[in-house]
Amino acid sequence: MLNPKEREMSAMKAILSPAVRVLAVCLIAFAPAAYAQDPYKTQDKPQPKTPQVSEAEDKALIKVRDAADPAAKLAAADEFVKNYPKSAKRSEVIVHVIAEIGKVTDPAQQITMLESASTMFNQPEDGEKINPVLIDAYLKANRLDDAFRVAAAIVEKNPNDVAVLTHMSLLGTDQAKARNAKYVQVSQTYGTKAIELIEGGKMPTGMDAATWGEFKTRWLPQLYQSMGILAFVTGNKAEARARLDKAVAVNTTDPVTYMLLGSLSNEEYQQLAQQHKGMANGPMKDQLLKDAHVKLDAVIEMFARAVALSEGKAQYQQLHDQLLQDLTAYYKYRNGGKEDGLRQLIDKYKKPATNQ
Repeated sequence: MLNPKEREMSAMKAILSPAVRVLAVCLIAFAPAAYAQDPYKTQDKPQPKTPQVSEAEDKALIKVRDAADPAAKLAAADEFVKNYPKSAKRSEVIVHVIAEIGKVTDPAQQITMLESASTMFNQPEDGEKINPVLIDAYLKANRLDDAFRVAAAIVEKNPNDVAVLTHMSLLGTDQAKARNAKYVQVSQTYGTKAIELIEGGKMPTGMDAATWGEFKTRWLPQLYQSMGILAFVTGNKAEARARLDKAVAVNTTDPVTYMLLGSLSNEEYQQLAQQHKGMANGPMKDQLLKDAHVKLDAVIEMFARAVALSEGKAQYQQLHDQLLQDLTAYYKYRNGGKEDGLRQLIDKYKKPATNQ
């Protein structure tokens, strides 16, 4: 029969099974695609009052409006801006045409028309209307290099374009989750700049205070979470934890962030547990076991929070089920093989962390 210390060591070895999945797998499976929630959608600019135009100009406008399809509208709009380059209606014409092109279902055809539009309408303010739609078209066609190329051109002209910076940073993070590290560096640069602008209160021109407040609330936590993921991918665990801690500070209800923090602690626990296995019996081994348990208790807390906040939410079902399995194994190990109190622990964390 094993004595208490031998049972402890035996349990320590058993817990090193692959109960907790690799962090990269968690990232792919549980974090939603960034560009499925488009930051551009919160940055609609108010349209100015309708100005007076000449009869000839009005006819040209009607020709654009009544054109049979997006390609015809594009041709009519090209004719309009050539004849009336300084028209007060130029912006409205371009917005109308780009919106119609955006309805085209064939990605290749849509991209061709948008690229033509970029050539026809080449003023800086024209690009503000065309480029976001063009980026999304490239993404739909999986032309990521082109999407980042257009984004770089936007940022070069306007380094404070927080919507583009946010959008592309989150996109690059999604690629990192899918084990494509090509855009990690630029995504870190964009994300860091976006956070700086948001926290510095740099509200974009044309965005009202209410929309800006919504933008900050929605995207700042996502940016911090993304920066944490990218830091982890590049091997900077300390920065990853700092970024994820900031994400929790600004949004206490996202289970993915708690899962990520728990996974970082779990990696540290696994390392200590492996060291413990190879050490000779003695005070140093006993202390290492205590240190490992501290890390494991942190894992249990973070996973309990993630399970609690993901419970009953369809989009997090896989996250919930997987973490609950791992949480149960760890909790039983730390509580003599019993689950007593686990349900109460999870229920406790159904409230946001700030209310604990």
